[in-house]
Amino acid sequence: MPSPWPQTPPTPAQRSAYANATRRSFWLDTLPERVPHAPLDDQLTADLCIVGGGYTGLWAALYAKEIDPAREVVVLEATRCGAGASGRNGGFLQSSLTHGIGNGLARFPHELAQLERLGLENFRELASDVERLGIDAELQSAGDLIVALEPRELADLEEEASLVARFGYETELLDAERIRAEVNSPIYLGGLWTRTGSALVHPGKLADGLRAAAVLAGVRVFEYSPVRGLRKAAGATVSVLTDGGFLTAQRVLLATSAYPPLLRAIGRYIAPVYDYALMTEPLDARMREAIGWTGRQGISDLGNQFHYYRPTADGRILWGGYDAVYRYGGPVGPQLDDHEPTFAKLSQHFFTTFPQLEGLRFSHRWGGAIDTCSRFSVFFGTALGGRVAYALGYTGLGVGASRFGGRVGLDLLDGRTTEATALAMVHRRPLPFPPEPLRAGVIQLTRNRLAAADRNDGRRGLWLRTLDRLGLGFDS
Repeated sequence: MPSPWPQTPPTPAQRSAYANATRRSFWLDTLPERVPHAPLDDQLTADLCIVGGGYTGLWAALYAKEIDPAREVVVLEATRCGAGASGRNGGFLQSSLTHGIGNGLARFPHELAQLERLGLENFRELASDVERLGIDAELQSAGDLIVALEPRELADLEEEASLVARFGYETELLDAERIRAEVNSPIYLGGLWTRTGSALVHPGKLADGLRAAAVLAGVRVFEYSPVRGLRKAAGATVSVLTDGGFLTAQRVLLATSAYPPLLRAIGRYIAPVYDYALMTEPLDARMREAIGWTGRQGISDLGNQFHYYRPTADGRILWGGYDAVYRYGGPVGPQLDDHEPTFAKLSQHFFTTFPQLEGLRFSHRWGGAIDTCSRFSVFFGTALGGRVAYALGYTGLGVGASRFGGRVGLDLLDGRTTEATALAMVHRRPLPFPPEPLRAGVIQLTRNRLAAADRNDGRRGLWLRTLDRLGLGFDS
């Protein structure tokens, strides 16, 4: 049975469905207006400077104040807090720290049980923190569905169910009738419902709530203050240079995601890959009845090039994924947030999955860069004699793992020994990407071969098998 995705160009109706969409993340566009924090335009000193006002940086700032309320903590954000990957993702909150159990087992087999326990603890503590801090993140724990779209994928679902059950996850295999009773799509052949360690959030509200909580805890936040450089300074301090100011800090934590790294060595490990998404208008009563989805789970499929999608609190559907776009040299900037070929494909695939929603329009379209690394999970390091630390490389599953990453990064920076800081995962870095022009060639070839595998009944050719043997088993 071939892939369900059409091999013909998107229709004019499918293109028109997003033609008038707002070109901005729905999550950011619907946040309440607030006065931005002033940029840094002076010379300051601080005990801790955190570069990056997304999830990792804000969780780390809150943790720093929890450990020592008197510590002077400053967050420097290049634009608006949460405006990067933290405000553009799908809002899938997962307990996994390793981009799934299969990936974790391939890379950290001897400590995966420990990593799974730490991940579930982090997941529960994050939910508890959100409640304690009074953050209205629209958190709902309905679990997630993985759907099979081709007969060969039914065996993959059974294998995944057996694997996650080994680590205590509560799952249920669904045949075609049961999965379509949950979410009505003619292309579904089966599904796996995982109820453990999975939730949905409004990512923009989560990020802005963390910012507000950090400010309440005494963290000083400066927005529109891009950091241009770091250098060692007198007295074992670090000088942090921005466009308008200058900060001297005892320690610096870098939480810069896919944006250009401030340490040259980091660039070897990060490839900024662009992901794009569409958000529908709210479904009317007829459409809601036609699609079902009363369980309100997050959904993804089993393709190498896969979609992720989920309902929102106000009755919309977010639809994203499939294309993963890397551009030569790894540029990141607002000029890349719009990509017509990808939006056309997303719209076509949406209406292929849900033909009963024909006529529904998309209200928002956007894109953003993911900090991809070769092992697909957060990695850590220190520099400048231990005065600088970093936590990067979440590869699209950072909503939950960023809390873990921010705390571990700060523990490394402070020299604090914990169960997590002793992990091989924390001390081992991913394999570096090759330099350009080889980097672009390798990534584009891999994307091409992944698409070919999806067209060829999932069979991975020589190139993908070679990457698998090297521990670089890429998916989209």
